[in-house]
Amino acid sequence: MPIPDAYPLPAPPAALLAEVAGQCSLPVAGELQQLCDEVRARFGDALLALLFYGSCLRSGDPGEGLVDLYAIVDDYSRAHSSRLLQLANAWLPPNVLLLRTHTADGRLLQAKCAMLSLQDLERGTARWFQSYLWGRFAQPSRLVHCRDAQVERRVQAALARAVLSLLEQALPCQPGQFDSERLWQQALALSYGCELRPEAADRPALLVRHDREHYRRLTLAAAPALAGLEAIAGETDRYRNRLPAAACRQGRRRWRLRRLQGRLLNVVRLVKASFTFEQGVDYVVWKLQRHLGEPIEISPRLRRHPLIFGWPLLWRLLRERRLR
Repeated sequence: MPIPDAYPLPAPPAALLAEVAGQCSLPVAGELQQLCDEVRARFGDALLALLFYGSCLRSGDPGEGLVDLYAIVDDYSRAHSSRLLQLANAWLPPNVLLLRTHTADGRLLQAKCAMLSLQDLERGTARWFQSYLWGRFAQPSRLVHCRDAQVERRVQAALARAVLSLLEQALPCQPGQFDSERLWQQALALSYGCELRPEAADRPALLVRHDREHYRRLTLAAAPALAGLEAIAGETDRYRNRLPAAACRQGRRRWRLRRLQGRLLNVVRLVKASFTFEQGVDYVVWKLQRHLGEPIEISPRLRRHPLIFGWPLLWRLLRERRLR
């Protein structure tokens, strides 16, 4: 059954769509198929598409950590049996669940699977004030499952719009001249700064260097659709910021507001996760331990009542600037 276009959106440039489509179709490790099967079994006919992204995509090994997946569904009411989960997903998407399975040789595979409707994906990558979705999906991902060609085109268009959204919002913070590497490093740093994240400060630079050529091609393909971003004639991968000074000041103010609002929303998402994220405490602690490089004890009372006893841990990490 076709999914209606509830939010008519402009088509991204053909060259940008082609680059995103090429990235989406690159091969992935065969082990990922077992996690895909788990997601399809969980959501059934409600599942439209499945996106794979994050650190395990970059490493090429789904077994080395926690795989990041986004399940794109047609309707939250068909994907959730619980009315509470339906409302939570619609009110502050996404909901998240933890999946576990084993390979034929007994190797453990784990995934953090976030759920989003196709309409929220389209609206979020093009029109949300917050960078939560367009900051993520401007980065490389793989479309590892898709119901049909129509859904595939819409998902790829949403990913292309995420690129346009991130670069458009980051441009006011750029100097007079720059290359694609600097543009993307700054853009991802701005987006990361809107969330409470345990990653090191050099994380955006490492991400861009890992896929430098892809980001270069994305910038070249997106530039004609971005007012104020001008390719310098006769030079390779050099751009000018043509935005007026007033527009740059306004853009920087938006990022300050986005940072404040985004961090508040992060706390709200943590509260929501305590009700909706299966094994959420274990996931949060695992992620913190991985990035901080130190063990974190989960007391029985923290596991039972994370909303009450999790705040001292959060406050300590903020005070020590372990969350950025």
